[in-house]
Amino acid sequence: MRTAERLAAIEAAVAPRLSGRVSEIRGMSVCVEGLAVAIGTTVRLVRGGGRPAVPAEAVGFEGGRAVLLPLAEADGLRPGDPAHAEQASAAATFPVGGCLLGRVLDALGRPIDGRGPLRGWTPRALEAPPPGACGRALIGQPLATGVRAIDGLMPLGRGQRMGIFAPPGVGKSTLLAACARGCAADVVVVGLVGERGREVNEFVERTLGPEGLARSVVVVATGDEPAPMRLRAARAATCVAEHFRDGGADVLLLMDSVTRFAQAQRQVGLAAGEPPATRGFPPSVFAALPRLLERAGPGAGGVGSITALYAVLVEGEEAGADPVSEACRGVLDGHLMLDRKLAERGHHPAIDCCASISRVAPHVVDAEHDAARLEVLRLLAAHRDVEDLVAVGAYAAGSRPEADRAIAMKPAMDTFLRQGLASRSASPAFAATRAQLLALAAMADEPAASPRR
Repeated sequence: MRTAERLAAIEAAVAPRLSGRVSEIRGMSVCVEGLAVAIGTTVRLVRGGGRPAVPAEAVGFEGGRAVLLPLAEADGLRPGDPAHAEQASAAATFPVGGCLLGRVLDALGRPIDGRGPLRGWTPRALEAPPPGACGRALIGQPLATGVRAIDGLMPLGRGQRMGIFAPPGVGKSTLLAACARGCAADVVVVGLVGERGREVNEFVERTLGPEGLARSVVVVATGDEPAPMRLRAARAATCVAEHFRDGGADVLLLMDSVTRFAQAQRQVGLAAGEPPATRGFPPSVFAALPRLLERAGPGAGGVGSITALYAVLVEGEEAGADPVSEACRGVLDGHLMLDRKLAERGHHPAIDCCASISRVAPHVVDAEHDAARLEVLRLLAAHRDVEDLVAVGAYAAGSRPEADRAIAMKPAMDTFLRQGLASRSASPAFAATRAQLLALAAMADEPAASPRR
């Protein structure tokens, strides 16, 4: 054993074991006296009767006591039970490495897929600062998703961060699943934060399938797990994506959903004594969101990238109705707005192309592709302007030439934008989508037929 390793072993052996005792249990939080630990430290709460210790995380302080949130069910815990922390300021870590590919893990890095323990992994800090503003590589290459509406009209760039905003039941998870199957990334990292337990196995078995899972890592914290576990799941998925990006891989990070991450942070903040602010969310929520979202992006020197798609649940059918969606829109590089009316008509994916935007689109496609997508977007907007008039038969053909073209082109545009996403059939290649878009734009440039009166 080398001298440095011996010194590290000695330091670990003589490190003081910090201990305290449970003094109060209040709602979801546990107050411990005599435990001087740093925020984020993992503490073991020892229950009587030989029951397993409960892991907990330090989230704040109150009157000289440490405030902890359990990471598991804490039934049977009583005042006076001992609490132990091995180190005063140990940074939380998560296992990373090639052995994670094809595995499903919980927020603590423990396999939950029944395939045995991980082997050959190394620990990596769960929290990491976002890349420096001036050190980020420019985004200039597209990342194909296999979804025509995205690749054609709102193309993703390698290293871009895009939000999928929608009310419940409109198809956010289905769209994320389609991108996981059809994307051109080297590695896919999926963070399922606060999801229903049923949907986890469904996503792994039916959505990804054996081929998709082979290049994927899935990190899970279901909705019944404590708030700190849901926070850790989002950060752990980002940590794993950073590991593969630093190794030179192009990574697609899918997170469902950022809204549940914010709700978990609200629970933690309120338990730690923060005052509620905007619509009941404490200030720490709006500090945590950019710290999480800014970690994705291109790697240093242009080596590797994390392209991220974040699902955001919209309350009140409008993105501006809740502060979390507004905060996310201000940080992300674009947004896909899903529309309930389109979904009710059977138009899937239900992307409202007129309300959606990719802020890097002009930089990741050629001039011909960019001109074609702008032409189609103009026609979609023109059709929307007269859609109600057409529906009631009040539109006068010939009164607006652009609207006439939009009405004539609407069936062809719908055919291009509609796509079955539920099956694992082959997704269209980016070049094929581009060719279809150019043909669509060329049709729009042809002289319109004489309007019927």
